[in-house]
Amino acid sequence: MSSSTSGRRYLVQTTRSASLFLDVLYKYRAQDKYLHHEYVLMRDHFHVLLTVGQGMTIERAVQLIKGGYAFMAGRELGIHAPIWQKGFSEVRSLTWTEYLARVRYIHENPVRAGYVSAPELFEFSSAWPGRQLDVPPQRLKPQGEGMLVGTPAGVP
Repeated sequence: MSSSTSGRRYLVQTTRSASLFLDVLYKYRAQDKYLHHEYVLMRDHFHVLLTVGQGMTIERAVQLIKGGYAFMAGRELGIHAPIWQKGFSEVRSLTWTEYLARVRYIHENPVRAGYVSAPELFEFSSAWPGRQLDVPPQRLKPQGEGMLVGTPAGVP
Protein backbone atom coordinates (compact mmCIF):
# COMPACT_ATOMS: atom_id res chain seq x y z
CA MET A 1 0.00 0.00 0.00
CA SER A 2 1.06 3.58 -0.40
CA SER A 3 0.05 7.02 0.74
CA SER A 4 1.19 10.57 0.09
CA THR A 5 1.61 13.57 2.29
CA SER A 6 -1.10 16.20 2.26
CA GLY A 7 -0.65 18.31 -0.87
CA ARG A 8 2.38 16.17 -1.74
CA ARG A 9 4.44 18.52 0.45
CA TYR A 10 7.94 17.52 1.41
CA LEU A 11 7.27 16.85 5.06
CA VAL A 12 9.73 14.03 5.58
CA GLN A 13 12.99 15.90 5.02
CA THR A 14 15.07 15.25 8.12
CA THR A 15 16.61 12.12 9.57
CA ARG A 16 14.65 12.75 12.77
CA SER A 17 11.33 12.91 10.92
CA ALA A 18 12.09 9.80 8.87
CA SER A 19 13.34 7.89 11.91
CA LEU A 20 10.13 8.75 13.71
CA PHE A 21 8.13 7.20 10.86
CA LEU A 22 10.21 4.02 11.02
CA ASP A 23 9.75 3.92 14.80
CA VAL A 24 5.97 3.94 14.28
CA LEU A 25 6.17 1.31 11.52
CA TYR A 26 8.23 -1.03 13.70
CA LYS A 27 6.17 -0.30 16.85
CA TYR A 28 2.98 -1.71 15.38
CA ARG A 29 4.87 -4.62 13.84
CA ALA A 30 6.21 -5.43 17.33
CA GLN A 31 2.63 -5.36 18.62
CA ASP A 32 1.71 -7.99 15.99
CA LYS A 33 -0.68 -5.66 14.21
CA TYR A 34 0.82 -6.70 10.87
CA LEU A 35 3.87 -8.18 9.22
CA HIS A 36 5.90 -5.81 7.10
CA HIS A 37 7.93 -7.22 4.29
CA GLU A 38 9.29 -4.17 2.47
CA TYR A 39 9.02 -0.39 2.67
CA VAL A 40 10.39 2.91 1.50
CA LEU A 41 9.81 6.36 2.96
CA MET A 42 10.20 9.20 0.48
CA ARG A 43 9.92 12.96 1.12
CA ASP A 44 6.25 13.09 0.14
CA HIS A 45 4.98 9.50 0.23
CA PHE A 46 5.64 5.99 1.41
CA HIS A 47 5.16 2.42 0.20
CA VAL A 48 4.79 -0.58 2.50
CA LEU A 49 4.26 -4.26 1.72
CA LEU A 50 2.17 -5.57 4.62
CA THR A 51 0.37 -8.71 5.62
CA VAL A 52 -2.43 -8.14 8.08
CA GLY A 53 -3.52 -10.91 10.41
CA GLN A 54 -6.78 -12.03 11.92
CA GLY A 55 -8.83 -9.19 13.35
CA MET A 56 -6.89 -6.53 11.44
CA THR A 57 -7.80 -4.85 8.18
CA ILE A 58 -5.50 -3.04 5.80
CA GLU A 59 -7.52 0.11 6.51
CA ARG A 60 -6.84 -0.19 10.24
CA ALA A 61 -3.14 -0.89 9.66
CA VAL A 62 -2.87 2.23 7.50
CA GLN A 63 -4.72 4.23 10.15
CA LEU A 64 -2.26 3.05 12.80
CA ILE A 65 0.77 3.97 10.69
CA LYS A 66 -0.46 7.35 9.45
CA GLY A 67 -2.22 8.31 12.67
CA GLY A 68 0.65 7.10 14.83
CA TYR A 69 3.13 9.13 12.83
CA ALA A 70 0.91 12.24 12.82
CA PHE A 71 0.52 12.02 16.59
CA MET A 72 4.25 11.55 17.21
CA ALA A 73 5.21 14.26 14.69
CA GLY A 74 2.90 16.68 16.46
CA ARG A 75 4.28 15.82 19.86
CA GLU A 76 7.98 15.54 19.00
CA LEU A 77 8.40 17.76 15.95
CA GLY A 78 5.66 20.36 16.43
CA ILE A 79 3.95 19.51 13.14
CA HIS A 80 0.22 20.08 13.54
CA ALA A 81 -1.05 20.62 9.99
CA PRO A 82 -2.63 17.69 8.19
CA ILE A 83 0.28 15.43 7.37
CA TRP A 84 -1.24 12.75 5.14
CA GLN A 85 -3.66 12.80 2.26
CA LYS A 86 -6.96 11.08 2.89
CA GLY A 87 -7.03 7.48 1.84
CA PHE A 88 -4.34 5.27 0.38
CA SER A 89 -3.82 2.99 -2.58
CA GLU A 90 -3.71 -0.74 -2.24
CA VAL A 91 -2.35 -3.36 -4.60
CA ARG A 92 -2.54 -7.01 -3.67
CA SER A 93 0.15 -9.39 -4.81
CA LEU A 94 -1.22 -12.88 -5.33
CA THR A 95 1.76 -14.45 -7.10
CA TRP A 96 5.50 -14.50 -6.51
CA THR A 97 5.99 -12.62 -9.77
CA GLU A 98 3.72 -9.80 -8.62
CA TYR A 99 5.29 -9.74 -5.16
CA LEU A 100 8.83 -9.49 -6.56
CA ALA A 101 7.72 -6.73 -8.95
CA ARG A 102 6.37 -4.75 -5.95
CA VAL A 103 9.65 -5.28 -4.06
CA ARG A 104 11.65 -3.97 -7.05
CA TYR A 105 9.30 -0.99 -7.41
CA ILE A 106 9.68 -0.10 -3.73
CA HIS A 107 13.46 -0.53 -3.73
CA GLU A 108 13.93 1.49 -6.92
CA ASN A 109 11.83 4.47 -5.74
CA PRO A 110 14.77 6.47 -4.30
CA VAL A 111 16.92 5.61 -7.33
CA ARG A 112 14.25 6.87 -9.76
CA ALA A 113 13.90 10.04 -7.65
CA GLY A 114 17.66 10.63 -7.91
CA TYR A 115 18.33 10.36 -4.18
CA VAL A 116 20.84 7.52 -4.52
CA SER A 117 22.51 5.45 -7.22
CA ALA A 118 21.54 2.06 -5.72
CA PRO A 119 18.61 0.99 -3.48
CA GLU A 120 20.81 -0.25 -0.63
CA LEU A 121 22.26 3.28 -0.25
CA PHE A 122 18.90 4.76 0.84
CA GLU A 123 18.64 4.66 4.63
CA PHE A 124 14.84 4.87 4.84
CA SER A 125 14.16 1.73 2.83
CA SER A 126 13.99 -1.97 3.53
CA ALA A 127 16.85 -2.29 1.00
CA TRP A 128 19.18 -0.64 3.57
CA PRO A 129 21.45 -3.38 4.96
CA GLY A 130 20.42 -4.85 8.30
CA ARG A 131 16.73 -3.89 8.28
CA GLN A 132 14.55 -6.36 10.17
CA LEU A 133 11.76 -7.59 7.93
CA ASP A 134 9.22 -10.35 8.00
CA VAL A 135 9.53 -13.21 5.53
CA PRO A 136 7.45 -12.95 2.35
CA PRO A 137 3.92 -14.33 2.57
CA GLN A 138 3.98 -18.10 2.03
CA ARG A 139 0.50 -18.17 0.46
CA LEU A 140 1.67 -16.57 -2.82
CA LYS A 141 0.96 -18.64 -5.91
CA PRO A 142 3.72 -19.72 -8.27
CA GLN A 143 4.46 -17.54 -11.30
CA GLY A 144 1.61 -17.11 -13.74
CA GLU A 145 -1.27 -17.96 -11.40
CA GLY A 146 -3.62 -15.30 -10.06
CA MET A 147 -4.00 -11.69 -11.00
CA LEU A 148 -3.10 -8.27 -9.67
CA VAL A 149 -5.97 -6.65 -7.80
CA GLY A 150 -6.17 -3.11 -6.48
CA THR A 151 -7.28 0.44 -6.88
CA PRO A 152 -5.53 2.54 -9.51
CA ALA A 153 -3.80 5.46 -7.85
CA GLY A 154 -0.71 6.06 -9.92
CA VAL A 155 1.08 3.03 -8.51
CA PRO A 156 2.03 0.56 -11.27
